Amino acid sequence: MLSKPGSRSEIKTVMKKLLRGISCIPFVFAFACNNGDSARVQTVKIEKKDSVYAIIGKVTGQDSGTIYLIHRQTGKTDSASLDHGYFKFSGKADTAELCRISLDDQAKTFFLENGKISMLVKKDSLRFALISGTASQDEYNYFQNETDKPLTDRMSAVEKAYDSANNKKDKKSTDSLDKVYENIDAEQKQLVADYSKSHPKSVVSAFLIFNNFSYNARLGQLDSLYQGLDTSVRITYFGKELQNIVEKTKLTAIGNPAPDFSSIDTDGKSVSLSSFKGKYVLLDFWASWCGPCRLENPNVVKAFHKFHNKGFDIFGVSLDETKPEWLQAIKKDGLDWTQVSDLKGWQNDAASLYGVKGIPMNFLIDKNGIIVAKGLRGDELDGRLAEILH
Repeated sequence: MLSKPGSRSEIKTVMKKLLRGISCIPFVFAFACNNGDSARVQTVKIEKKDSVYAIIGKVTGQDSGTIYLIHRQTGKTDSASLDHGYFKFSGKADTAELCRISLDDQAKTFFLENGKISMLVKKDSLRFALISGTASQDEYNYFQNETDKPLTDRMSAVEKAYDSANNKKDKKSTDSLDKVYENIDAEQKQLVADYSKSHPKSVVSAFLIFNNFSYNARLGQLDSLYQGLDTSVRITYFGKELQNIVEKTKLTAIGNPAPDFSSIDTDGKSVSLSSFKGKYVLLDFWASWCGPCRLENPNVVKAFHKFHNKGFDIFGVSLDETKPEWLQAIKKDGLDWTQVSDLKGWQNDAASLYGVKGIPMNFLIDKNGIIVAKGLRGDELDGRLAEILH
């Protein structure tokens, strides 16, 4: 699954990872390992305590160059030149926000908020940078390195084993490892749920819930976690994002009418979802740049050809931004059904309407326009269609 905006999905690696293809998600955050070093902090003049932020950092092994501070939530980018390896950023943060520090095509995610933040970066090892100094970042460091590390280590080991088995075309092993990973993923979700319940006033809790529960969200579970957060956290960026996901999940819950929309197809004509009424239709969100989507496409193609004559159709919505790449992927993957895109990427109107936070994502809609299933991957899609269209 990939998520926004890079996906991606750059998160843990992601909001939710599936072994048959890590989903593309908007945020992707790499876990760091502390090694006990600390950055040498220079004296910085601050107007008023905690009214602004000051980032002071040092890149060891590199004297010059440009380092970037990317405000992921606003799209703003600041830059600073290295001076004998040292760099500095300053400004004001209205609330704790998730940012990235980037140098020479490497990046690391961290929480930015008012206060003094120190960074120690080793040349060519930015993802292992030590970042500390503010409450949210220090809490996030602790969660990653103390609370969550055993699970992420197990995840990494399973991913490596899966890649090896997949390269050998060993389906028995990949299926077994897929189940192992899903069990670890369930443990991860429980860990986050427990953490958020014991830290209701933490913006880190809101982020972790967003990171782990917003892809193919389960309404009861997500709403319960959201309601458990303190009101001071609900007004933060991730608190508002969670509220938005809860509302969209209610709108697109199984048993509800599928929200109608129109978009432009490959020939420039407007096509509406309601035009498929009378058929079972899979509303399929994907993109040409999304690796997991492209890996999943053969399963979707197989289902289309197997059940199309029995009243099944597909309405593909691409989160692409450029038409040539979109059209090329359609042709290469053999997607012989209606495809639309407004070429807005993660700002796609239909994806926003359906609360899509990671791709591939789909919604199965019956002849009367009612959502009967969602998030069907691999054999799940074939099996569900076989039940309905036997």
